[in-house]
Amino acid sequence: MLLKRYTGNLLLLVLLFLLLAFFFLGDLFIPKGIDLSGYPMLHSVFVVFLGLFLESIPFLFLGAVASSFIQLFISEEIIQRMIPKRPLTAIFAAIGAALIIPVCECAIIPVVRRLIQKGVPVHAGVVLLVTAPILNVIVFGSTYYAFQNNPTILYGRIILCVLTAIIVGVFIYIFSSKDVVKEEKFEVVHGHEHDIRPTKWTSFIDHTSQEFFMVGRYFIIGALFASIFQVFMDRTVMADIGQAPIKGTALMMGIAFVLSLCSSADAFVAASFSHSFLPGSILGFLVFGPMLDLKNVLIMMSCFKRSFVVTYVLLVFAVVFSLCLIAGGLISKGGF
Repeated sequence: MLLKRYTGNLLLLVLLFLLLAFFFLGDLFIPKGIDLSGYPMLHSVFVVFLGLFLESIPFLFLGAVASSFIQLFISEEIIQRMIPKRPLTAIFAAIGAALIIPVCECAIIPVVRRLIQKGVPVHAGVVLLVTAPILNVIVFGSTYYAFQNNPTILYGRIILCVLTAIIVGVFIYIFSSKDVVKEEKFEVVHGHEHDIRPTKWTSFIDHTSQEFFMVGRYFIIGALFASIFQVFMDRTVMADIGQAPIKGTALMMGIAFVLSLCSSADAFVAASFSHSFLPGSILGFLVFGPMLDLKNVLIMMSCFKRSFVVTYVLLVFAVVFSLCLIAGGLISKGGF
């Protein structure tokens, strides 16, 4: 099994280098008889994709390293002791804990499931689900780098994330059942690996590579779709939708859900849409995407009961959509 996994990582690495070699040295490899000048749109897709890819890779790698370190060297019991029993205090403590859990939206789901099973309140766990993919140094850095000329987006992303966490946490505390975890063999996937008893640092390298290639795979697909969307989308249609706060915000949240980008690098994709969409819509992409996307909803369905997942999805969508419309209005008036 380990050989199969390492072989898969090696193949992905080889494909990655071949992809980069094609972009940088393609003109040397493509026969002169093949004329690609008649496909300017295809060339534009490659250029946009390569820009997104090269800007994002360092942050994807840092995110994988941080996720592996937390997974292997910081126990869940330490995090659990940081969560008080009082409801409101637990919400703010969970927000603080999110600052030291730099993991992506997929990695945080099984962690929160285990924490809830060990006694962490459900509403505190939900706050971690909402905030952990956004409130960490790596996402701060990538968002700042992508929006250096527009720091309002960085501040707005943080503020809306915290407000969403508080509102959703309070709602879950009041209305949600405490029995939300689905008792299924979700963690059995990892059981066969522990029989080999690898060292901590061997596990760290293995976990980092797994995390990097898993997240990178989704990001490459997302960046490719984003590149195609930007190049082939009718700019007049994009401008019409992008300048309408309600339609633009709904569209950007939908794009974020479908693209399923990692929060460590989604800011670069969002920045590429900033010329066509209003700031409130961009915030919808940056805030909603890490909290809910296609891949993490599927993971949540395997970890939590369906009724809880449906409640969480509808609640997060409604709260983020409303806050982004309010934030967009404030930004347009220069008051955010």
